[in-house]
Amino acid sequence: YIPPSHETTADKQDQEEFLKIASPEEIKICDPACGSGHMLVYSFDLLVKIYKEVYGDVLDIPERILTHNLYGIEIDERAGELAAFALTMKALQYDKRFIRRLSTRSEPVQPNICVLEKVELTPEQTDSADWKKIVYKLSNTGVDASTLVHDLHLFVEADNFGSLLKPKMTADETNKALAALEAYDQIVRAPSFDHKELVSKCRRALQQAAFLISLYHVVVANPPYMGSGGMNTRLASWAKDNYPDSKSDLFAMFMERNLDLAMKNGSIAMITMQGWMFLSSFEKLRSKMLSQDTILSMAHLGARAFDSIGGEVVSTTAFILKNSNHNNYKGSYLRLVKGMSEEEKMTALLEVANKRDCNHLFYTAAADFKKVPGSPIAYWLSDRVLAIFASTPSLDEKATPRQGLATSDNNRFVRAWSEVSLKRIGFGCADRKSALASGRRFFPFNKGGTFRRWAGNTELVVNWENDGAEIKASIIGKYPYLKGNPDFVAKNPNFYFRSGLTWSALSSGLFSIRYQPAGFIFADKGQAMFPYSDGDMLALEGLLNSKVVIDVLKAISPTLDFNAGYIAKIPCLIVNSPGVSSLNTGFLNDWDSYETSWGFASLPLLDPDSRQMMLKSAYQKLRVHWEVITHEMHRLEEENNLIFIEAYGLKDEMNQDVPLSEITLTCNPHYRYGGDKSDAELESLLLADTLREFISYAVGCMFGRYALEKPGLILANQGETLEDYLRLIPEPIFPADKDNVIPMLDGDWFSDDISERFLKFLRVTFGEEYFEENLKFIEKALGKEIRKYFFKDFYNDHVKRYKKRPLYWLFSSPKGSFNALIYMHRYRPDTVSVVLNEYLREFRNKLTSHVEELKYLEASPDASKSAKAKAIKEIDNFKKIIEELNDYEREILYPLATEQKEIDLDDGVKVNYPKFGAALKKISGLEAKEDE
Repeated sequence: YIPPSHETTADKQDQEEFLKIASPEEIKICDPACGSGHMLVYSFDLLVKIYKEVYGDVLDIPERILTHNLYGIEIDERAGELAAFALTMKALQYDKRFIRRLSTRSEPVQPNICVLEKVELTPEQTDSADWKKIVYKLSNTGVDASTLVHDLHLFVEADNFGSLLKPKMTADETNKALAALEAYDQIVRAPSFDHKELVSKCRRALQQAAFLISLYHVVVANPPYMGSGGMNTRLASWAKDNYPDSKSDLFAMFMERNLDLAMKNGSIAMITMQGWMFLSSFEKLRSKMLSQDTILSMAHLGARAFDSIGGEVVSTTAFILKNSNHNNYKGSYLRLVKGMSEEEKMTALLEVANKRDCNHLFYTAAADFKKVPGSPIAYWLSDRVLAIFASTPSLDEKATPRQGLATSDNNRFVRAWSEVSLKRIGFGCADRKSALASGRRFFPFNKGGTFRRWAGNTELVVNWENDGAEIKASIIGKYPYLKGNPDFVAKNPNFYFRSGLTWSALSSGLFSIRYQPAGFIFADKGQAMFPYSDGDMLALEGLLNSKVVIDVLKAISPTLDFNAGYIAKIPCLIVNSPGVSSLNTGFLNDWDSYETSWGFASLPLLDPDSRQMMLKSAYQKLRVHWEVITHEMHRLEEENNLIFIEAYGLKDEMNQDVPLSEITLTCNPHYRYGGDKSDAELESLLLADTLREFISYAVGCMFGRYALEKPGLILANQGETLEDYLRLIPEPIFPADKDNVIPMLDGDWFSDDISERFLKFLRVTFGEEYFEENLKFIEKALGKEIRKYFFKDFYNDHVKRYKKRPLYWLFSSPKGSFNALIYMHRYRPDTVSVVLNEYLREFRNKLTSHVEELKYLEASPDASKSAKAKAIKEIDNFKKIIEELNDYEREILYPLATEQKEIDLDDGVKVNYPKFGAALKKISGLEAKEDE
C-alpha cells in the first residue's frame, strides 16, 4: 500500500462521492478478459480477509464470494472453464466440504464466469410470430423496443468483439426483460422446436448482456494486446466505428470499455503496454481520461518486467484509475523502468513501500500533464520543466520538421553508394531543378541510421532520375487511391536537396541529429527539419543534440519514436553555441576517415603526419591523435550541454556530463564497441580493426579502387580497365592487378596471390628495413598469420564492412579449396573465363604436378617412413581437392563462363550477386527484403 501524497488529502467533493459500501457482499469485482482466472483467484484471497475482518471466521465465506463478489467474462470457452475451476478450487482451499455441502442444494453455487457466445438470430426467426410476441412482452417491462432489439442482435459477433460490446439497456431493464422472457416461456403450451430455439437465443443474449451492462466497484484486467495491423478486417472496421479514440490497440479499447463497466467513483486496475501514456495515436484517449477520470497510482514497469518476455519490445505499466475526475489530485507514480528483471523491479517497488522519499516515487496531478503538448503521462517532470513547456515556444515556430520520401520499394530504388558507378551519382545538387538537369540517376539519401551525432550516417543513394519518375510511377501503380498524386508517399518533395538537420525517426537508443548539407533527399524514417532562418541552423543543432532535449523527449516520446510531430513539440530557445561548427567538422572528418564514406580520401594510418617507418609507431601516433580528437569533441559536447542547461534554467536538475560511450566518433572505442569491456579489451579491438582497415585499403589498391599516389577513388565506374587506371597513375609505385582476378588460397601457389601482394604493399608503404617487425605486429593484432587471415577471415570482414553489399566478389569452390577475388566495378563478361582458365585450371595443374612429386617421394627408397606416410596423407588430400575443382569447373564455373554474363551496377549487389549462383561464396541474408 502506497499512501497518497500529504498534499492530496480528500476534499469535500471526494468525501461526498466516495463509494459507500455497507457490507462485503456489496463489492462487485469484474475481470472482462479473465482468461483462466488469475486475477479473480487473487481477488478471492483478498475478499476472504475482508469478510473475516467483518464477520469473523464463518464457514460460508467462499459461498458468499462466489455468489456476490467475483465476475469474469471471456471469449475462449476453455479459458473460461479453467477460470471457473480455479475459483472452485480456491473455495475448497477455505472450505474442504464446499462441494459436498453445495451438492445437496437444488441450485448449487456456480462461479460467475460468462463465456460470451455468438448468438445469431436468423431472418426466419425475426420474421416469425414468436419473435413479435417476445419483443412485445419484453418491451412491456418498460424498455424501448428498438433498444431491446439492438441488444438481442448484439452478440452476432461476440466471439470476435468480446467484452468490448456495449448493450444499450440498463442492468435493471435487462433483468426485467429476462424475467419477462421466463414468464412468457412458461405460459406457452406445447412450444415448437423453433420457439424453444428462439427463446434460448434471446435468453443467452440477455444473460450475456447482464454481465456487460452491470456496474462494478472494481474492474481489473490484463487485457489482450493487438495493434490495428493485427486485427481481422471486421474487428478493425468495428473498432474505428465504436472506439475511435482507442482503436490503435485492443488494450486501449479495453481501457475505455472498463471505465464504462465501473460505477461512479469505482476503480479500474489494469496492466497494459505503456504506449497509451505517450503516443500521439492515443492522445484523444489520454485527453478524455484526464478530463473524466483520475489516475490514483501507477507502477511504470517499462521493459523486462516479466522474465518470460525478453527484450525491449514489451514495455508495460500497471495503474489504478478512479471513475470520477479530480484534476488537481496528485496520484502516486512508481518509476521502475530501469530494472532489467522481475527481481530488480520488485526490489525497487519494495523500496518505495518501505521508504516513501526514495527516487522512484513521484506525485503528479492531471493538471500538470496538460501543460505538456499531447498530455503525455510524464509524471517525473519537475516543476521547472513543466514551466518550460508552458512558457517556451515550440520548435515548429523556428523550423519545419518534415517526413520525406517513402520509395514504396527500397529493394528496387535504394542502393549503398558504393554499389553503383560513381559517375551515376549526383552529389551536391542544390534543388530538384539542378538534380534533373544533372542527368544523374542516383542521389544521396538520408535514411536515419544508428545513433550518431553531428555528422555521418551518409551511406545510401536513391534513384531519383528524371525527378523521381520511376518511383512516382511505382507509387501510383501500388496505391491507386492516390489518384495520380504520389506526394502522399513521396512526401514534401519541395524540400528535397535543401540543407537542414536530419535524424532517425525510429531509434533503439538516444535521439541524435546531424547536419545535412545541400544535395540530399531525406526519407520517411530519416526525417529532416529546415529552419526558417539559416542563422538558426547551428543553434538548433546544438539544442537538439543537448541533454536538455534528451530529457524533454523522454516526456514527449519515451517510446523511441521520434517522428516529426513529436520533434515539433520540443520547447525551443535559440541560443548561440559556438562549438557546434567545430563539432560538425570533427565528426565529419571522422566519418570520412573510413573507406565506406564517399568523402574518404586516404587511409589515416598512411597520412604523412602519422607516417613512421615502423607500423607500430605509426599506429601509436595515430591513436594519440584520435584520443586528442575524442577529448576535444567530448569537451565541446559538454560545453554545448552547459550552454543549454543554463539557458533553460536546469542547472539544479542536470549536469553537462556526457559518457565517453556517447561521443559518437568511430575512432572512439568506447562508442564503437560499447558494452562492459575493459580498456585493454577496447584497445585490442581498435588496433585489430585499424589493421583490418589497412589490409582492406591494400586490397583496394590491388584492384585499382585506390592508389597510393592519388587521394580518393580511382576506378569506381562500371567496366573501367587498367588502361583507365594508368591514364590517371602513369607510373604507380604499387600497380593495380592486370586482369582483375586475385587468387586467395591456403598455400603459396601463385606468386601474385593476395597474401604475396599484401606483403609487397607492406614493403612499399613502410619499407624493407622493418618489414619483419611490421608483419609480426599485424599478425599479433589479428591473432593469426596473414595468409590464414586472408583465407579464413578477410571476405567475412569485407562483407560485414559493406553491410552485405560487397565490392569484391569471391569465386569459391564448394569446400573453399579454391578462392579468387574480383572487383565488381571492373567486371567484364569474360571475367569468369579468366577465373577459370588462368586460375582454377592453373591451380589444378599445380596440384596435379605436386601429387606426382609426392608419389615419387612415396616410392623413393631413400625417403624415411614418416616422410612416406606424410606424402600418402597429402596425396589423398590433394586428390580430394582436385576432385572438388573438377566438379566446380564442370557443374558451375564452365557453364557460367560460356554464358558471358552481363551485369548492371545500377541493379545493385542484391540483384547481380545471385546471377552467379554457386560460383560465388554465399552471403547469408543477402536475399532478405528491406523495409519499404
